[in-house]
Amino acid sequence: MNAQIAQLKDQINKSIITSPISGTVLSKYAEPGELAVSGKALFKIADIDTMYLRAYITASQLTTAKIGQKVKVYSDLGESDRKEYDGKIVWIADKAEFTPKTIQTRDERANLVYAVKIEVKNDGYIKKGMYGEVKF
Repeated sequence: MNAQIAQLKDQINKSIITSPISGTVLSKYAEPGELAVSGKALFKIADIDTMYLRAYITASQLTTAKIGQKVKVYSDLGESDRKEYDGKIVWIADKAEFTPKTIQTRDERANLVYAVKIEVKNDGYIKKGMYGEVKF
């Protein structure tokens, strides 16, 4: 009898679904009570304590940028206010690309730009999809 009780407790413990990381749920793909099948995504989760800003720099700016470099990142907090954050360059593209249509750089004459990824610690005000500015 004790073996059966231990087996049932083990099955119950295995039926509880937990996330391997802590974070914020961005999307739910299943509802409580639904059958969870192996391999099926149940939710999309993100760690929003650290956010990444994708920025584009010109070839002349590329010569002054390096991985690990500290930069200042500015996010908009309304129509006239903005907040400053410390950031760090964690990735620089190895190939140039044409300026994306949704991105406007200060030097509009440059046709080719390089993508960079900048790591920023989030204090809760930065949201996914927000625009920002970088100062080297």
